[in-house]
Amino acid sequence: MSKHEIAVIPGDGIGNEVVPAALDVLNTVAEVHGGITFEFTNFPWNCDYYLKHGQMMPEDGLNTLQSFEAIFLGAVGDPAKVADHISLWGLLIKIRREFEQVINIRPAKFINGIVSPLTNPNDFDLIVVRENSEGEYSEVGGRIHKGEDQIAIQNAIFTRKGTERAIRYAFELAAKRRGHVTSATKSNGIFHSMPFWDEVFTETSRDYPETRTSSYHIDALAAFFVTKPHIFDVIVASNLFGDILTDIGAAIMGSIGIAPAANINLNGKYPSMFEPVHGSAPDICGRGIANPTGQIWTAKMMLDHLGQQELGQKVLTAMEETILSGIKTPDIGGNASTKEMTEDICRRLKK
Repeated sequence: MSKHEIAVIPGDGIGNEVVPAALDVLNTVAEVHGGITFEFTNFPWNCDYYLKHGQMMPEDGLNTLQSFEAIFLGAVGDPAKVADHISLWGLLIKIRREFEQVINIRPAKFINGIVSPLTNPNDFDLIVVRENSEGEYSEVGGRIHKGEDQIAIQNAIFTRKGTERAIRYAFELAAKRRGHVTSATKSNGIFHSMPFWDEVFTETSRDYPETRTSSYHIDALAAFFVTKPHIFDVIVASNLFGDILTDIGAAIMGSIGIAPAANINLNGKYPSMFEPVHGSAPDICGRGIANPTGQIWTAKMMLDHLGQQELGQKVLTAMEETILSGIKTPDIGGNASTKEMTEDICRRLKK
């Protein structure tokens, strides 16, 4: 029997609705298929916690989380109560950075039963590997002067180590898929960092002679995500480029509510963290109509990471069958509730 201890942070808004739904799915797959159990420990860290305590998590929060095998996160943010830069940097990004979750991976695929905004999606199935620790999202910079002379400086940091490990991860992943890696660049417009990125990509590719490669400038690549996403397998991108591309990936699937993500620690010192791409959606919070599939697909990615790929595939298959049957939340064209959709996925797992 394999036991997995998971830290659960539902967070804000609909995180408190879709996380319990995904936990029901995980418990169901463990119950039905055996050989695995979960121990979930819930942490109430969110914007309400910040209003009470002046911080998004306790001082020893990271030490507490470090003992778990993985972190299962819902959504962070409630801008009506707490500014986004405080909530995100105090919880989500804090965990990513201090737990050295240097890789972010986000899949996107055509799902039967969901109307893609694309006229002909051609059954696309791609995954973006995003460098998750530096690049354009570095904290290096500052402001000087005031008034009309005020200057804001934001430095993008690209290290050889950080760039190569993201690119190498993409090649290793492609070897398990269709053997094609695409690099997102902008070396015709960004003078230093992107030519450096291209050089590291070219050098690393030599270690994988069986893998096909391509490289596109980010503006063209964003357009190709819309016009011909089926040509892509694994795409590797910097922090900012990967962030933008994955939102396009969610959009062409038909709803950001179904897109999952994983923040991966590679050195084994700290747990990895799994979260859906969507936010806390305060506009629909409490109405019982939040789409649980982004969180459930995220649970599938966590199962894969825990070495339970077969069970992960069962979860994804049950989710897709539920959608195809017409049991869908309003954001993807149905009228089912969060509970109804989750119950049907669990029912299919029990079959």
